[in-house]
Amino acid sequence: TPQTSTIHYLVVAGGGAGANKNYAGGGGGAGGYRTSTQLFSPGKIYTVAVGAGGAGTNPGNNGSVSSITGTGLTTIESAGGGQGGQTPSVGTNAGTAGGSGGGGGTATAAGGAGNTPSTSPVQGYAGGSGGIESPIFAGGGGGGAGAVGVNAGSSTVIAGAGGAGASSSITGSAVTYAGGGGGGHYSGSGGNAAGGTGGGGQGGKLASGQAAGTANTGSGGGGAGSQAGSGGAGGSGVVILSVPTASYSGTTTGSPTITTSGANTIIKFTGTGSYTT
Repeated sequence: TPQTSTIHYLVVAGGGAGANKNYAGGGGGAGGYRTSTQLFSPGKIYTVAVGAGGAGTNPGNNGSVSSITGTGLTTIESAGGGQGGQTPSVGTNAGTAGGSGGGGGTATAAGGAGNTPSTSPVQGYAGGSGGIESPIFAGGGGGGAGAVGVNAGSSTVIAGAGGAGASSSITGSAVTYAGGGGGGHYSGSGGNAAGGTGGGGQGGKLASGQAAGTANTGSGGGGAGSQAGSGGAGGSGVVILSVPTASYSGTTTGSPTITTSGANTIIKFTGTGSYTT
């Protein structure tokens, strides 16, 4: 018999891409991370969209939104992560705003704001600022779902690491999602800037090393170093529903992964689909 059920959800948007070269680019911000419970009515179709990560082109791109929509349901939406900032000779050098903000490019550019548009609780944090101390340049880390991106250092201007992601146990095991991407590094001391926990891509140094955010974590891509091409792409998002097995209908579209954990059935979407209560 159809019945109203309280469903636990996790909605993570696509991560932003790291910025391209020309000294060094900022790391991409993580996609917005939202988790809570919601009363779902019986006999309704709830449609899920999973956001793509931002492409690591020149310039990079913001990630795309992930959402749950349905009749009588206030849309649950997480914002895509902001792209990393470039340098003045290429384009806008500040990181862009998003679920989590992109890291700033060189020339002490500011990181983008997180939690944009505003939600409560917050869905992500700001990116770190870039740095400049000629001839060493570095980008700031992208913001994560759990912490701001790290600013580029002030003396050796080592690139900033990505902000940490946030952990969820909705599947029955603790998994961290939505880490920020590390900033790109022009030259000088220090290794590649680490991506934030939860799948953030590391930043590049000189000609190589920038990495994409991990797929289906909503993490940001790493910023490119001075002699590389594009920054790392953002990781795609994910939407997960945890439904009491006693009220699980078994009606889905879009080929989600179905598992069980204790008294709950877990529906994991990595692409567009739906669940009918």
